[in-house]
Amino acid sequence: MAVWDDLVGQERVVEQLTAAARAAGATVEAGRGAAPVQGGNASLMTHAWLFTGPPGAGQVTAARAFAAALQCASPDLALGGTPGCGFCDGCHTVLAGSHADVKYVRTDGLSIGVGDMRDLVLRASSYPTGGRWSVILVDAAHRLTEAAANALLKGVEEPSPRTVWLLCAPSVQDVLPTIRSRCRLLVLRTPAAEAVADMLVRRDGVESEAARLAALAGQGDIERSRRLAVDEQARTRRTEVLRIPLEVSDIGGCLAAAQRLVDTAKADAEALAETQDAKETDDLKAAYGAAEGSKAPRGMAGAVKELEKRQKSRATRTRRETLGVALLDLLGFYRDVLAIQLGSTGVLANEDQRQALNRVAQAGPAESTLRRIEAVLACRTALDRNVDPLLAVEAMTVALRAG
Repeated sequence: MAVWDDLVGQERVVEQLTAAARAAGATVEAGRGAAPVQGGNASLMTHAWLFTGPPGAGQVTAARAFAAALQCASPDLALGGTPGCGFCDGCHTVLAGSHADVKYVRTDGLSIGVGDMRDLVLRASSYPTGGRWSVILVDAAHRLTEAAANALLKGVEEPSPRTVWLLCAPSVQDVLPTIRSRCRLLVLRTPAAEAVADMLVRRDGVESEAARLAALAGQGDIERSRRLAVDEQARTRRTEVLRIPLEVSDIGGCLAAAQRLVDTAKADAEALAETQDAKETDDLKAAYGAAEGSKAPRGMAGAVKELEKRQKSRATRTRRETLGVALLDLLGFYRDVLAIQLGSTGVLANEDQRQALNRVAQAGPAESTLRRIEAVLACRTALDRNVDPLLAVEAMTVALRAG
């Protein structure tokens, strides 16, 4: 299976990246004095790329596939084959996350700090140890602190000849102008529901009707669609969220719905902590050689404190992401309500909730639905500004009642 097969509905992006990888291969072979790879054009390749697009469109998937194509060592390349075969050692190790010359950077917390970025810039100054390119893939580049972004700028301003930066962010506006001006921009589009459903049927063995409904409910987010198709718990939580428009008829219902949403987000964070935090702490203590009941080795207390800080940040991010998914489901619900009220004949994202949609649509005018959509968006903004989650969600549910 080629590395590009996981990119759903992104044919134009695949074409651009394939051409760039072929050009990169030609550059490497020319440097070795070998015959260049057929079809190489050096102008198609650059040292820094910025992948943007809507949530779930596959920015990181595209960047990882490109990294694999850059390291592809398929013998078919000399005959004009497509980089990114998916079977050679280069492709396999990149996709498995074990390639020595591909560094994948992702934070479980709320930001990427300057210390981590300085280490990456230092690493980027060296040549690859065994692969064709040294690749640094930064997931969520919009989470860079200001100091970290400035450190990254130095890396992309003075690139090593065999280093490639791959940055992923929701939009070009989320990255500093000085950085994005030095990157080649690739914008991924929201994949069609039909393409996502086809992928779920072919790769996950989902029944066709269930795949169609999951793809519609996922609203273009491939991973969200997959979870809805294969995870019963994800479907249950979505159903609970979509009950909210029917439960906010009184203040008591508003407050109860808000509390349930926040409790669910908190439970997700606690579940993650149970599975990861204790293991991380034990592994850290083992690395310092700490024995049970003995005095802590020198330096371990500071390391444990730093780990706890990262774990707390990760828990906060998990709560925000859980609430973010719930708010997206609510937005999709009210968008469908608005479509019904305006007489639209298009396909609804929540087709499986048709009865509830019709009930809410008949209960008030389109103007009320628009105000409810604005209330959900206002809640998202409040959460981004670190407003207490329960207060933000309670304000939203009360506004949904008012219409």
